[in-house]
Amino acid sequence: MDNRIEIRLSGSGGQGLILGGIILAEAAINEGNNAIQSQSYGPEARGGASKAEVIISREEIDFPKVDKADLLLAMTEVAYKKYIKSLKEGGILIADSSINVDAEDKAYKVLQVPIIATAAEKLGKAMVANIIALGVIQQVTEVVNKESLEAAVLNRVPRGTEELNKTALSEGYMLASSTF
Repeated sequence: MDNRIEIRLSGSGGQGLILGGIILAEAAINEGNNAIQSQSYGPEARGGASKAEVIISREEIDFPKVDKADLLLAMTEVAYKKYIKSLKEGGILIADSSINVDAEDKAYKVLQVPIIATAAEKLGKAMVANIIALGVIQQVTEVVNKESLEAAVLNRVPRGTEELNKTALSEGYMLASSTF
C-alpha cells in the first residue's frame, strides 16, 4: 500500500456501500493503519444517491474527506456520472458492468465487472453486492489483506449470513482476477 489511499464507494441507497466503507476502514485499522470513513446519502432511505469515503494511511490523517479519489467504485450510472470527475488522473475506476463508461477517457484505469449480476444471479442475494465489490477492491489494490478484510466482514454482517458473505468475498476476488 502507498502511504495514503483515498477511496470513494458510490451507488444508490440500499446497496450497502456505507457498510462496505465501514468494513474496509475496520480492516485497515486492524492492520495497524489509520483510517477514516465518512458517508452521505440522499433523503431517500433506499434508491437515493449514496456514497462512502474511506481514507487509509500509514500516517496521521489531517483532512477527513476524499478530494481526488485514487479509486472510485461506481455501482450505478448516476453515481458514475456524478463522481467520475473526482477520480485522480491515473486512478482506478471499478464500475459495475451495467454502466456505460466513456471508453474515450484514458485518464484512469477501468475495470468493469458484473458485481450486481453476480450477487443477484450467481449467489441469489443482491444484498451481497457490496461484499463482492470489497473483494474486487482488495484484489486490485491490496490496500488490506484478505484475512483482515474477511475478519472485518464477519464482524459486521448479520449472524447467519457468514458463509454467504465469505462466498461473496471469494466471488469478488475471482471477478478481479479474471478481468484486471
